[in-house]
Amino acid sequence: MYRISQLARLFGLSRSTLLYYDRIGLLQPSGRSEAGYRCYSTADKERLATICSYRQAGLGIEAIRRLLVTAEAGSELVIRQRLEAIGCEIRNLQAQQQLLAGMLNLQAGGALPVSIDKQTWIEMLRAAGMDEAAMQQWHAEFERRAPQAHHAFLLSLGIDEQEALLIRDLSAGQWGN
Repeated sequence: MYRISQLARLFGLSRSTLLYYDRIGLLQPSGRSEAGYRCYSTADKERLATICSYRQAGLGIEAIRRLLVTAEAGSELVIRQRLEAIGCEIRNLQAQQQLLAGMLNLQAGGALPVSIDKQTWIEMLRAAGMDEAAMQQWHAEFERRAPQAHHAFLLSLGIDEQEALLIRDLSAGQWGN
């Protein structure tokens, strides 16, 4: 049997995490000592190992609860959904990475070629797999890191001053508000 501090230490967790898991019913101790301390069995330790594996895979508490309750029946669906979500995140990050690398190349080589306008730029972003939300995030990140360069970039696409300022305002945290 393991006491709460021992079990927490084995997994690099805080004692309060195990108390939380107990409170929400995710991992309840098998028993209590004569002094009233929580005691965890080997089976509890294995369950915690499973919980920790799911957490490392990025699953939320509710998804983990469903996996533990349904055992094998629904686990494939939950895991497959998480895998697809990670794939989508990776594709969005790769598109952003490619765009940023291109921006660095352009910065090193001078101004943008004359042939790139607003429409061409939007088409390139879409071709790279970016949806509206990803484009908004890209603008927000550009505005956060280099506001003046963001402004100059927007103007270089042939966007007028008023629209550039609107895009910058939205990028500074107004999207969807």
